[in-house]
Amino acid sequence: MTKTAVVICPGRGTYNKSDLGILGRHFKDKDLMCRFDERRQQAGQPTLTDLDSAARYSVATHTRGDNASALIYAAMLADFRALDGVEVVAVTGNSMGWYSALACGGALTPEAGFEVVNTMGTLMQERLIGGQLIYPFVDENWHPNPANKASLLGLVAEINARADHRLSLSIDLGGMLVLAGDEPGLAAFVAAVPPLQDRFPMRLVNHAAFHSALQAPVAEAGRARMGPDLFGQPNLPLIDGRGAVWWPSATDSHALWAYTLGHQVVETYDFTKAISQAAREFAPDLFIVTGPGTTLGGAVAQSLIQANWRGMHSKAEFQQQQEAASLLVSMGLEDQRATVTKGNKQAGGF
Repeated sequence: MTKTAVVICPGRGTYNKSDLGILGRHFKDKDLMCRFDERRQQAGQPTLTDLDSAARYSVATHTRGDNASALIYAAMLADFRALDGVEVVAVTGNSMGWYSALACGGALTPEAGFEVVNTMGTLMQERLIGGQLIYPFVDENWHPNPANKASLLGLVAEINARADHRLSLSIDLGGMLVLAGDEPGLAAFVAAVPPLQDRFPMRLVNHAAFHSALQAPVAEAGRARMGPDLFGQPNLPLIDGRGAVWWPSATDSHALWAYTLGHQVVETYDFTKAISQAAREFAPDLFIVTGPGTTLGGAVAQSLIQANWRGMHSKAEFQQQQEAASLLVSMGLEDQRATVTKGNKQAGGF
């Protein structure tokens, strides 16, 4: 029996060293890649082909917003087009992944999706307003801890209220808080919280203060460059960063444009709520995270745990259910990708 699936598109930070060459391996539509490369050349940017086939991965080059966004979009699109043997019932994404979800769901053509991703990634990089850091509020077993989350958000609000400090919740990401702010705001948070797991709080390289009021100039520039006529009716339900669903044949495309290049840019992106809504509204057999990278799987699992999906309360309980009958497929892992592409086998493991 064909399994139903919600597809989840990744955001920034997912094309890493191990992904170098992924477009050469997975992107089969050579004509479309040529069009993407021509668009980049016209803008004076390195082509995706050149970036992906580079001899070495460069943090300075490959993590830039104007390069990373387009690479991630193309890798995601290759994975989505390769899906086979599953029925996609809805699409969502994390942060920049919302733009990718629009293309997967049909509200943007592949070329229009690339235009949105490349334009917004370039605008973010050109301005590079503020920054982001990430900090967990759950323990290493992923037990929900709403009291700790509330305490950390209280600290964020207190810092934001200080003179010449800007700090806010950028992304509610499963068991982690992604914060956006200016340098004084980010530094004040780092100074106020204990280090965790030898890596948090973690500053995100080449990331601006996404999903915060600091990005208002970027949102305005995006709307000026890309009009509502770029957007159309989706052919799959789309779950946005508020948990709202945009339904086929019932979507106001102008409102979709306004949300995508307005609220979505300057307000908190609630990925946790999007996954909870996906689970409860569509009850899929599988959650499929497209590539590149494999970092989003944990946030999806943590979001499902917080939603008490199938009675899960911890990492151990999620892993038990995952081993018994896969709930989550990460296409960034070749063995898992093979389970949902042509000639797929039974999924397993996480």
